[in-house]
Amino acid sequence: MSKLSMFYGADVMVFENAKKLRENMTGAERKLFEQLSKNKLGVRFRAQHPIWLYVVDFYCHRAKLVIEIDGDIHFNEEAQKADDERAKAIEDLGLKVIRFTNEEVFKNLEEVIAEITKLVNERVSTGLSPL
Repeated sequence: MSKLSMFYGADVMVFENAKKLRENMTGAERKLFEQLSKNKLGVRFRAQHPIWLYVVDFYCHRAKLVIEIDGDIHFNEEAQKADDERAKAIEDLGLKVIRFTNEEVFKNLEEVIAEITKLVNERVSTGLSPL
């Protein structure tokens, strides 16, 4: 699998799932994407993006940054274990995964954007952007 491909070997089923998820984004995902879209942070973010076996909520290829937005379902022990395994697999591809809750997006959007901006700037300035 080519690590420079922004899809990291995702197959057609993952792309189909991503399309369905883009059509049914949660309120928190839509709210955050309004702030991430159209290069507002100086880089491009893609929503519901296929990466290997997964669809991530948001992905910036230049910063190699994955953003996940967690609803209530992610707070039980089984879901947290699955999230940890998924994050490890994605990080093994050389990507950084950060998580926010729906509540953080709705109540502290400015802080969420500030944290994302800081990470994007750090990762792009340290040469993590692809060739």
